[in-house]
Amino acid sequence: MQLNSSMSAVITGGASGLGAATARLLASKGVKVALFDLNVEQGEALAQELKGVFCKVDVTSQEDCESGFAKARETIGQERILVNCAGTGNAVKTAGRDKKTGAIKTFPMDKFELIVQINLLGTFRCIALSAAGMMTLDPCDEFGERGVIVNTASVAAQDGQMGQASYSASKAGVVGMTLPIARDLMSEGIRVNTIMPGIFDTPLLQAAPDNVKQALAASVPFPKRLGVPPEFAHLAVTMVENSYFNGESVRLDGAIRMAPR
Repeated sequence: MQLNSSMSAVITGGASGLGAATARLLASKGVKVALFDLNVEQGEALAQELKGVFCKVDVTSQEDCESGFAKARETIGQERILVNCAGTGNAVKTAGRDKKTGAIKTFPMDKFELIVQINLLGTFRCIALSAAGMMTLDPCDEFGERGVIVNTASVAAQDGQMGQASYSASKAGVVGMTLPIARDLMSEGIRVNTIMPGIFDTPLLQAAPDNVKQALAASVPFPKRLGVPPEFAHLAVTMVENSYFNGESVRLDGAIRMAPR
């Protein structure tokens, strides 16, 4: 797909981190961008910088998502590109012992379900709504391409660590549905791919102590550093521009394989 100013994109989790970097790169190629996020201050500021539109959207809410897509399309037109970056995580063992009392406790199911709601169901909800909109567009090339969807999973989909049962399950779900969704949408000319990032320097990680970040960087085989959001953005845009890229889930991780803890 050749990017130009006639095209629009929706980026979920677009106010910061991986989503913001992707929005910036798409905008630099002339694409009109809509940012879905819960952080109004950051989202509005970035949308203004990129001459795009911000939509306050909770991806666990069908109403929010429908309203967000309606606002984006009214402002910048029907999107041909969707990049799903909205997500979160937690760290809780399936079952464990209280460090002080030794009492046995289990993973609270409401916390497990919330991660799945955001990372997996939120991603699918946006895919379905965006794909339905893309289907109304005329193809943009002689092969019938109408749109592209890029999702964000994680290396934890394949080698999750202790305490990552809910996070790994949610991200493995994103990887698992990538090919079937690409097959669902193949007759409509809509491609679907997923990126599995390793350890990236995002706002979530920036809150960690320096010694923790240094240890994480040292665990990467090469290059021995954290990934940076523009590297994620580069791969996302490559997936958009390369029309033979379809149905794939790709690790972007400096060859890391996560240890058990």
